[in-house]
Amino acid sequence: MKKLELSNNHLLLEAKMVPFSGFLMPIQYSGVKAEHLTVRNEVGIFDVSHMGEIIVEGKNSLDYLQYLTSNDVSRLSIGDVQYSYFPNNLGGIVDDFLLYKLADKKYMLVVNASNIEKDFNWMKKHNSYKCIVENYSNKYGLLALQGPDSLSLLQNLTDIDLSSLMYYKFKNGNILDVKNVIISRTGYTGELGYELYIENIYLKKVWEILFNQSVSLKPIGLAARDTLRLEKGYCLYGNDINENTCPLEAGLGWVTNFNKKFINSENIKNKLNSLKSKLVGLEIIDRGIARKGYVIIDANGTKIGDITSGTMSPSLNKSIALGYINNNLSQIGNVVYILIRNKKIKAKIVSLPFYEK
Repeated sequence: MKKLELSNNHLLLEAKMVPFSGFLMPIQYSGVKAEHLTVRNEVGIFDVSHMGEIIVEGKNSLDYLQYLTSNDVSRLSIGDVQYSYFPNNLGGIVDDFLLYKLADKKYMLVVNASNIEKDFNWMKKHNSYKCIVENYSNKYGLLALQGPDSLSLLQNLTDIDLSSLMYYKFKNGNILDVKNVIISRTGYTGELGYELYIENIYLKKVWEILFNQSVSLKPIGLAARDTLRLEKGYCLYGNDINENTCPLEAGLGWVTNFNKKFINSENIKNKLNSLKSKLVGLEIIDRGIARKGYVIIDANGTKIGDITSGTMSPSLNKSIALGYINNNLSQIGNVVYILIRNKKIKAKIVSLPFYEK
């Protein structure tokens, strides 16, 4: 089990550490609900240094990434970030990730921790474009400042005008005297926030700088990260999407560009008018919390789908879930039932996201 560069810092803050994606990760500090509401109302920091960073460069890098990924990479200018995924040869998803255009013919992919080796091997396997593909995951750490007070906290530490940094844009800058930090206006919570890519040798210094500001900052664990992303209806790889998931059924048509050829694009396109199921949001009406793997049934007891993610929403004080349901039964407002410990629990299909300010 790998340890984070900041592992001792988390232990000093009395974090509960658990195995996750091959790392010992802080799952919570003061409690999930308190941490969740801190991000919604103030500002919190996540150590997500387990995520992977893979660099691609070379004269054919654009063509390579156009073939390898689902989204239109040609739309990116230097300083842009794009959400995308790797389609596999079976109609499923190798991984979802963020793609950064660092420079002309140079890109960075930020991939899920559990898929770093798989993604790297997939990229090398399909590198007939003679690009340089390097795994920098052990060199960089990633800190995510998330919450409405993140701007006022971070602006005091950098000469970048953060108020002009738009969503899904990034700049290279300094955090006080720590140079060459990628400051990205991204996050996994739906709140105002910034993700900081920092060389591991400077990670502790930046962590300490952030905690020594006049704006109060609290550490946030993986458990609150999950409740925050679920309230916004964001997919989690391994739960809501995987190697067997049709990306169109997962609602990823908006990052699937059929104006170019990419891996398995024709087969995915052919599914446009024949989707069997759809990922939907569910609000639980009766008492109970739906968890991954729970079965969804209709009023007659016939199975119509499965839960992929579920929790009690701290912001809404309601039980919510994501799940795949037969496409012809997936209309907003439809009432369905979830089997929770052999009891039929009533739920209704609602629009996403669950939570909006």
